[in-house]
Amino acid sequence: MMRLWHEQMITQLPKNQLLGQHRECCALRGNGWEKKHRTVNYVFLYSPYYLYRYHSLVMDEMEKRGYQVSVEWRDKNYRGKIAEKYADLEEVAVDTPIYKEHNYEYLLECIENLKKKGIHFTL
Repeated sequence: MMRLWHEQMITQLPKNQLLGQHRECCALRGNGWEKKHRTVNYVFLYSPYYLYRYHSLVMDEMEKRGYQVSVEWRDKNYRGKIAEKYADLEEVAVDTPIYKEHNYEYLLECIENLKKKGIHFTL
């Protein structure tokens, strides 16, 4: 199931969830952009730049853990090998959390989701 984990969780995600999050972000930034999916529809209410910034947090954490990230994904205009690049994606001011939907209730929902997978998560 597609999901963007609550932003506060990124630095604590287990390896599989972190790497999965990278794949989700790549898919959403590429040809998955605006392909509706119940759990991530809110992403499409914002500029794709928000997703780029969220993905940057994921990539930062991956690199901290010693994973290699393809340098192309650090380009805000890159959308994968198939999707056409943005000409010049406008940089917009982004708050913390990046998505207002990542509120306390969503954090609890994400923690519960991990719990169902046998992963006990504490911030």
